[in-house]
Amino acid sequence: MLRAIALSLLLPLLAACGADNVYAPMQEVQSRAYRAEGGPTLTLLTAINNRTGSGGHSALMVSGSQRVIFDPAGTWWHPTAPERGDVIYGITPTMLDFYIDYHARPTYRVVSQEISVSPEIAERALQLVEAHGPAAKATCGQSVSGILRELGFGKVRRSWYPDRIMKDFETVQGVVRHEIRDDTVDEYSPGKPALRAVTDDGLVYAN
Repeated sequence: MLRAIALSLLLPLLAACGADNVYAPMQEVQSRAYRAEGGPTLTLLTAINNRTGSGGHSALMVSGSQRVIFDPAGTWWHPTAPERGDVIYGITPTMLDFYIDYHARPTYRVVSQEISVSPEIAERALQLVEAHGPAAKATCGQSVSGILRELGFGKVRRSWYPDRIMKDFETVQGVVRHEIRDDTVDEYSPGKPALRAVTDDGLVYAN
């Protein structure tokens, strides 16, 4: 009973996690594959409520032989970034900018935590997110933290809460953290003061 009550209180907090299952044709997925310059990385992306500090959504960007975003139960969509089982392909610099801009708004900021990994870990991460399949609504935290633990990040506890996962990942040696804020209220929110550019190597921030 207590678990049911806890889950009933948690679900409204994770309202950003709630998309339908999508399976783009494999041919489209393969044709849109994009490989970023630079070494392989993993990037935990967390949407944080600016008023309460609670986490609204977790996603994991994997950059190896190609760059994808594992967006469990996410709601972002773009016609040139095909999605298959909660994995979004074709994450070019422009698509990454669109994704971040969608989540960074006056009420939410995006926390980016990037870590360099070996090519083997990056490929393992890609395999795991592709094998995961569509996540149930409001389970983004469980899905992302589970993947991170399978990759050997033992400091990250399995959790429903994106902000707790973010704090755990912060303790991993080598993680580089940035915050992206956007106080504009227009549809595309172009004026992100903390984000200077999006390049093939990832995010470039203002000093």
